[in-house]
Amino acid sequence: MPAAKGVMNDENHTHVIVGAGLAGGKAAEALRQEGFGGRIVLIGEEGERPYERPPLSKDYLRGESPREKARVHPDGFYAENEIELRTGTTVERLELDRRAVALADGERIGYDRLLLATGAEPRRLAVPGSGLDGIHYLRELGDADAIAARLDRGGRVVLIGAGWIGAEVAASARQKGLEVTIVERDELPLERVLGSELGRIYADIHRDHGVELVGGAALDRFEGGAAVERVRLGDGRALESDFVVVGVGVEPRTRLAREAGIAVDNGIAVSERLETSVEGVFAVGDVANAYHPFYGRRLRVEHWANALNQPLVAARALVGKPASYERLPYFFSDQYDVGMEYSGYTTQWDEVVFRGDPEGGEFIAFWLNGGRVVAGMNVNVWEVTDAIQALIRSRQPVAAERLRDTDVPLEELITEGVS
Repeated sequence: MPAAKGVMNDENHTHVIVGAGLAGGKAAEALRQEGFGGRIVLIGEEGERPYERPPLSKDYLRGESPREKARVHPDGFYAENEIELRTGTTVERLELDRRAVALADGERIGYDRLLLATGAEPRRLAVPGSGLDGIHYLRELGDADAIAARLDRGGRVVLIGAGWIGAEVAASARQKGLEVTIVERDELPLERVLGSELGRIYADIHRDHGVELVGGAALDRFEGGAAVERVRLGDGRALESDFVVVGVGVEPRTRLAREAGIAVDNGIAVSERLETSVEGVFAVGDVANAYHPFYGRRLRVEHWANALNQPLVAARALVGKPASYERLPYFFSDQYDVGMEYSGYTTQWDEVVFRGDPEGGEFIAFWLNGGRVVAGMNVNVWEVTDAIQALIRSRQPVAAERLRDTDVPLEELITEGVS
């Protein structure tokens, strides 16, 4: 089959999407919205229709929202839009020379354009005792079901890792009345992402809700008979536990791309139009390390907003239209009665400026580098995301005292710079 060029709306063309999560499901939807009239094959390993992952550590985990609410689309959507959804199906390899994907059962599906939305998978611990029953990881609906069943039995849970998954599961467990301990190698929760100022705020939030935080701790091993009974730390301390949830980050699922010879660098390397090093092959979501025009570098963002929005751009690229993904990174988290939204990206800053009342739990935090806002997070303050992102995009120096002053509208700061 020759390489496909030009606009790809012909009904004789086939576009294959590997990965049937949020990103894959939205990509299939977007292809139809862009007018693609050909064959769409959406392939997922899980035996589930595409669903969103944020509820898995929050309301779904606590039994407060039904399974169907997590679905990307209602019943009948795929059939009504003539999308071939193949769940419980494994892609064994990509055959780029034949422009086909080979399934584990031996079937081959040819494509004109290919989209990889293979996502990420939890990092697994390799310490002694890691194979004991009662040690859980959270990524899929089945994982959430298993943890939810364990939460319903009560008792004591130890969370390994105080990132977003660990912190959100800890909050859900406390809301269900369990005794909760978080073990984190940094001193504070979320410190690596948000820094010490925000880390202390989240530490106080969890302690105020009765969570025991063990920071600066090294995990040595898990102990127990058939099932985990305690967590042993590097300093010899033992933490009794009825079960454990591990949240120590994820790894992009790049095997298919790597083995096919597609460029991989902390994920699948893609351009601003989300195309890989191989013409006609694209990638989106957690697996995509995408060139971002605003930052002038590649970013791999493991959050819901990318999985939701990148497919809209990829669909345009798949059908041969101009396309560039330029949204600023964005994510949100809900813990107890504390909701937040974070915009921007930074690994270094020289000041964090607070606007509002951090002690009262309603504020905006701005990360500044060289006097410019590089990231912002609103906590229990709403409808300010657009203004925060505009401040970031302006690249203008902003006086810290103006940022702190709640009487100065954020929109006023976008154009005035330093007064």
